[in-house]
Amino acid sequence: MSATGAVDLSAREPSHVAPDISVVMPCLNEAGSVGACIEKAWEGIRRTGLTGEVVISDNGSTDDSVAVATRAGARVVSQPERGYGNAYLKGFAAARGRFIIMGDSDGSYDFAQLDRLIAPLHEGFDYVLGSRFAGRILPGAMPWTHRYIGNPVLTGVLNRLFKVDSSDAHSGMRAFTSDAYRRMGLQSEGMELASEIVIQAARVGLRGTEVPITYHPREGESKLHSMRDGWRHLRFMLLRSPNWLFTGPGIAMFVLGLVGQGLLLPGPLNLGFHALDVHFSALFALLAILGYQTLLFGVFARTCLPLEQGPGSDRLQHWFERNYSLERGLVGGGLMFLVGFVIDAAILLHWLRRGLGPINSLRPALLAMTLMMVGAQTSFAAFFLGLFRIDRPR
Repeated sequence: MSATGAVDLSAREPSHVAPDISVVMPCLNEAGSVGACIEKAWEGIRRTGLTGEVVISDNGSTDDSVAVATRAGARVVSQPERGYGNAYLKGFAAARGRFIIMGDSDGSYDFAQLDRLIAPLHEGFDYVLGSRFAGRILPGAMPWTHRYIGNPVLTGVLNRLFKVDSSDAHSGMRAFTSDAYRRMGLQSEGMELASEIVIQAARVGLRGTEVPITYHPREGESKLHSMRDGWRHLRFMLLRSPNWLFTGPGIAMFVLGLVGQGLLLPGPLNLGFHALDVHFSALFALLAILGYQTLLFGVFARTCLPLEQGPGSDRLQHWFERNYSLERGLVGGGLMFLVGFVIDAAILLHWLRRGLGPINSLRPALLAMTLMMVGAQTSFAAFFLGLFRIDRPR
């Protein structure tokens, strides 16, 4: 757009010709900033020497955003279903370019610099993330809680859970090829789309890189809700990490529960300042049962959602898929139940011989009941897992 307000169409292809670049922006009541963002996008497209288009995905604006965007030369698509992810997915679906640039329409990202994100795509990269933390964050652009707590913590969690190395996993400015977009299979409806892009890019093996960008103070009212949106990111990551959410904690609790009961079998354990007695045996028994149930949740999750995790992406799950059978599960569960039952039966017989007096073998009895519970859970879990193997090839 020129200083006189006329739209410069030199970077645009005719509507029947697919452009090289599609700049996609979500919009919800951004009349004060969307026009300037579109103008900068056209400038950025011209800098690349390629053709392009600007797609505005309107998420139900009640101000003049649509009219401003249309006058600025953007193609506007409507997404009545609210949500950051919904708006982007609608825009991505409407994009016709072989390169897709995404960024917010609130003035916080400088689209005139989009050539810096396009350059790595020309070099063969599939995905480019614009990193605010590797670049500059201008004063007033990001609250200190987001800059020093929220973003670093969430990015650290994502890097740890999904074995990626991102400096700014929740940046809103990125670029990827149209083929990469199709391969990622994005689905998130809300702010967690930012996390999903990083995770899916790594899972489908996209070749990615980062470039530093400058983050500006936004114009207008922020749509971000720190606690709610932060939780959505964390929830999204945990639900796609059953090993961290279920399997790891389950194994830790189960082993601790069994070891604790084993240490207390001979009698109270004196720690100097306190003696651990039968009540701690009961707590360790409950911990073992809880841990084993949590571990089973992890097995269920990995069995029920194999496509979410990617076939063969986990060695433990791969081994389980090859070696598990209903019969082996039933035998294993039956043996554990039998061992516990024999121990409990011996305690009962000893009690009967002593004339039904006080029971002095509570600690072994708790261990026996733990084994019986775990054995029963294993047997029922074997049938439950068998349901998912009906008519399903290995």
